[in-house]
Amino acid sequence: MSDDTRSETYAELAAVGPYGVHPGHALITMVEPHPGHEYAYNRWYEDDHYYAGAMAMPWMYAGRRWVATRDLQLLRYPEKSAVSQPVTAGCYLSTYWITDGRYADHMKWTVGINKRLNRDGRVYQDRTHVFTAFQDHEATVYRDGAAGPRDFHALDHPYAGLVMEVVDAESAEQRAELLEWLRSRHLPKSVAGSPVAMVTVFRPTPLPGDRMTYVKQVEGVDTRLTLLWFLEADPRECWEACFTGLDGPVAEAGLGRVELVAPFVPTLPGTDTYVDRLR
Repeated sequence: MSDDTRSETYAELAAVGPYGVHPGHALITMVEPHPGHEYAYNRWYEDDHYYAGAMAMPWMYAGRRWVATRDLQLLRYPEKSAVSQPVTAGCYLSTYWITDGRYADHMKWTVGINKRLNRDGRVYQDRTHVFTAFQDHEATVYRDGAAGPRDFHALDHPYAGLVMEVVDAESAEQRAELLEWLRSRHLPKSVAGSPVAMVTVFRPTPLPGDRMTYVKQVEGVDTRLTLLWFLEADPRECWEACFTGLDGPVAEAGLGRVELVAPFVPTLPGTDTYVDRLR
């Protein structure tokens, strides 16, 4: 295939298919750099992988990196987590929005480019994927109704913090009940009058069979929900009031078990800010 033919293909692809702004899908990936490799990992991700391995790909239109310093890691619960062991593992979180209806197209590209990056020695190996999953959007609950940023703005708006919550139901049927309870009852009450501007709710999807071998297959595809709480305040300032005890209402409702509540603050792109505070 000639270069001219390849260029013409881009024009053909742009003319068809969905191209809205709704975040129909997300990549949510929590990673732990190996001890002693924190600076090198951060520089690789900031200087290369965030762009070449994510933002340069088709239909991935927004992204943001988050970090949990040691004091934030120590706020996490429950201690016995099905997501991360120890529960403090995974000090970096990256979140990306993918255009609704473009998941399959994006996956073809991401598998191909990651194989190429790996072959070219541009994949940093001294790290562990603690929680990495592509996910489908299920709901967004806003504190202020129609006012303020929408969920498609969330990764560009300068939010001061993020809390990731992972909840497991006992079955696929119970997950549907859990989602409805979260959307209509629990989340609207939780965000009212709080520093939480919005909560996005996603469900994980299986990774393709030809994924890179260092990324483990997704667990809880039929039973898990992932919640991203976007904060207008540092999570330390509102932790006691808003986030200590999220597991209680879920357990009382008999709809599942909270497996992780983890606070983060945004990284400062292009810098090593916070790297010296991870351990």
